[in-house]
Amino acid sequence: MKILSLSAALATALLVLAPSARAQQPAVAGPPLGVTGTVRFHGAFPSRFVAARNVEVWLPPDYDRSARSRYPVIYVQDGQNAFSPATSYGGVDWGIDETMTRLIAERRVRPAIVVAVWNTPARFAEYMPAKAVPGADTVTTGIHGFPPVQRPIRSDDFLRFLVEELKPFVDRTYRTAPGPASTFVMGSSMGGLIAAYAVTEYPAVFGGAACLSTHWTAGGGAMVDYLARALPAAGTHRLYFDHGTATLDADYGPYQLRVDSALRAAGWVEGRDWRSRIFPGAEHSERAWRVRVGEPLAFLLGPPGGRART
Repeated sequence: MKILSLSAALATALLVLAPSARAQQPAVAGPPLGVTGTVRFHGAFPSRFVAARNVEVWLPPDYDRSARSRYPVIYVQDGQNAFSPATSYGGVDWGIDETMTRLIAERRVRPAIVVAVWNTPARFAEYMPAKAVPGADTVTTGIHGFPPVQRPIRSDDFLRFLVEELKPFVDRTYRTAPGPASTFVMGSSMGGLIAAYAVTEYPAVFGGAACLSTHWTAGGGAMVDYLARALPAAGTHRLYFDHGTATLDADYGPYQLRVDSALRAAGWVEGRDWRSRIFPGAEHSERAWRVRVGEPLAFLLGPPGGRART
């Protein structure tokens, strides 16, 4: 693994290991400022499985005008980073609201609801796929110079929260198309790991995942082998992967090649069932993910096999 400078290592460690500093502050009273379109805020959403957290729901532009329409849903991890610089780590958000508004207007994606699920101080434990590291007392972070994380790993509990509590609430409250062909999960870094894990653990719930700068190095790459064993049947789901070549992303290439090989071996058709992208020079940051977020959105919400133009 490449040795980063001290400042770069600290920055990437915060992105991988810790929740946004803003996310740990008391819950805000309503949706953040600087959002394009309509966002409905559900503060301190309760759970029997994991700690309560804020949830934001972005509605497509025609939602209030099309009373009979039902919409696909994308569940985005690290949700405080999705829409607003006021809540995002480092003051830069993904711009999913602006990007979705543009892609819908250009008819490159189906109008969809975006559910932004904020993280908590237990982020690593909730996002590290438990079945990839069964029985381990500690899990390596995948960042040079940082110690392993102690168990327990809570990702199975977190997925139960998504599947048994949050999704039923969203389906009751909003006009969703609730089947797996219209239900997706998305995340970056550790959020990319839990997105892929959600599809393998609940293939009848989630029809696809977008995994940006997936932090394959956590647990020594254990998620790569797990994914190869647990992939759903070819032709039934969509998976999007990408990574840059700078900072922490520079370590991901060999792991992603193994994932790509596993998908091909399992009969997945590149361009239709899955896509794997490299962005030369891109770093491990919200700023980098903002630049390319249209790619995964277009792949999940566009026509099968269609080019994801952004």
